[in-house]
Amino acid sequence: MHFRDENMGNDLQKSDQKATPNDSSLVAIPQNVSDDLRTWSRWYFDHAVTTVARSQKEQVRDLNQFIQYMELTEKTDERSRWTPRLSESFKDHMKRSLHEDGSRHWSDRTINRVLTHMKTFAKWIHGLRPFPLGNPMAKVKALPLTNSLEIERALSAGERRRLLDAADLLPVVGGLSRNRRKHAVEARPRRKGYRSYRNRAMIYCLTETGMRRKAVTAINLSDVDFVKKRITVEEKGGMRHTYQINKEGLAAIRDYIKTERDADFEKWQSPALFLSPCTNPNGNGRLTVKVINDVWNDVSKVAGIEGKTPHSARHAMGRYIIEKTGNVAAVQRQLGHKNAAYSLQYSRITDEELNLVLDER
Repeated sequence: MHFRDENMGNDLQKSDQKATPNDSSLVAIPQNVSDDLRTWSRWYFDHAVTTVARSQKEQVRDLNQFIQYMELTEKTDERSRWTPRLSESFKDHMKRSLHEDGSRHWSDRTINRVLTHMKTFAKWIHGLRPFPLGNPMAKVKALPLTNSLEIERALSAGERRRLLDAADLLPVVGGLSRNRRKHAVEARPRRKGYRSYRNRAMIYCLTETGMRRKAVTAINLSDVDFVKKRITVEEKGGMRHTYQINKEGLAAIRDYIKTERDADFEKWQSPALFLSPCTNPNGNGRLTVKVINDVWNDVSKVAGIEGKTPHSARHAMGRYIIEKTGNVAAVQRQLGHKNAAYSLQYSRITDEELNLVLDER
């Protein structure tokens, strides 16, 4: 079930530019059409939403969850039946909804994201045709985020050291044939298409910037500023964000560019920093998130690290900055959090740290 309908756009009188979600002055809603939320949602995405396709897909899914809940409980999606009490009821439903194994269906962070999309949608509608009982999302509050959400999963300082040590070994041992019987240890050939310096540089990008794995695949060579020591890349929602990176991280990128990238660039002619091997028959040269995961898992295995993901490096960067500076704004700047509450969580103490403090009494 989808919100968008190409024919619905003809029902509205609009300017040449889309209205922003908070600006309803550019849209005129006709009085003689259906006043249900599915119709309003089509108008909303046609005339107010300006985010990239990936973000729009997420918004569609979130709003659809609410409309389906309203249809189930109220037996209608009529606009006038969306009230503050219904919004609170849906929020409570999300908090209490469980899978068969007893785990929660929605995390607190996901619930807050859904509520944010609902707030923007409701405010846009209310500006065009006020709800009988007022904006139904005006007083709905987001859920507080607890410290268990992120920091417990952060890569520790020791794990980071072991991970980088293992990455530094890749040019020596990475991609070697596993057939010890066929080849002597010192003479084992390297797998065709294995890119040890590329993989090493990707690990450094994750640990020394805190960027998400998807961002690593989106880096273009022109995005790297070797003088100012920073990488500017497209992040979630289509926004560009600048990460600072230390000299070790930049050195790893230089090593890759110097030793491996040119051969692959000859085939792909892609602007991407990290390229697929020229031996790959398919693709366009840009890596996928799966490749990042595979490289991380291989290096983590060598480093003896279990249960940590590339996102653990992002959490570790947040912890490191807050420990060194005590400045939440510094975390927000490096990691690109729009909401400072996400950065604030890195200032909280973990269960392990709290136990150590109490044991020292």
